[in-house]
Amino acid sequence: MCGIIRLSIYNRISVFRAEQGISRRQLAEAVGVNNQTIGYLERGDYKPSLELALKIARHFGVAVEMLFSFERFESIAMTLKRAGEDE
Repeated sequence: MCGIIRLSIYNRISVFRAEQGISRRQLAEAVGVNNQTIGYLERGDYKPSLELALKIARHFGVAVEMLFSFERFESIAMTLKRAGEDE
C-alpha cells in the first residue's frame, strides 16, 4: 500500500481582500465562484483547484505563490511585496 502525504495549503486571501477593500462576495463574483467558497478557502476548509488559485492570483495581480503556500506565512500583518516591486 502506497503512503499518500497530504500537505496543508495556507493562503493570504483575506489579507489581500482587506488590503484592497473588497468583500468575499466581490471576489467570488470576480473569479466565478460562490462567496461561501471564498470563506472555505480562507479558513483552510477547502483547497482550491489550480484554475481557481490562478484566477484569484490574477485578480490581485500577484504570482500564485504570493497567495498560497505549503508553509505558514510568517505573519498576517507582514508587508506584502508584489512580484517585481523594487525594495
